[in-house]
Amino acid sequence: MAWLLVIVAGVLETGFAVCLKLSHGFTRLWPTVAFCAFALGSFGLLTMSLKKLDVGPAYAVWTGIGAAGTAIYGMVFLGDLVSTLKIVSISFVIIGVIGLQLSGSAH
Repeated sequence: MAWLLVIVAGVLETGFAVCLKLSHGFTRLWPTVAFCAFALGSFGLLTMSLKKLDVGPAYAVWTGIGAAGTAIYGMVFLGDLVSTLKIVSISFVIIGVIGLQLSGSAH
C-alpha cells in the first residue's frame, strides 16, 4: 500500500510541475490553484508513505515518476522537443524507478 501512495504521489508531482508552467509565474489563477492542490496531495501522500518505506528508494521513485511523467506530458501536450535521446533517457528513468521500487523494503 505504501508503494501505491508513492506512485500516486509521483503522478500528482507531474500535475504540479505542469500546472507550475501553466501558471506563468503564479499569475494565472486556476493553474495556480491546481498547482497548490497537486503539490499538497503529492507531498501529503509521500509523507504518509515514508512511515513505512525507506526514504531513499521512495524519494527516488517519486521524483522519477514526476520527472518522466512531466517530460512525457510536455512532449505530448505542450509541444516540447521530441528526440531519440530524450525518449531513451526517459526510458532509463522509468527502468531505474522500477528497479528502485523492487529494491525498496517496507519496515
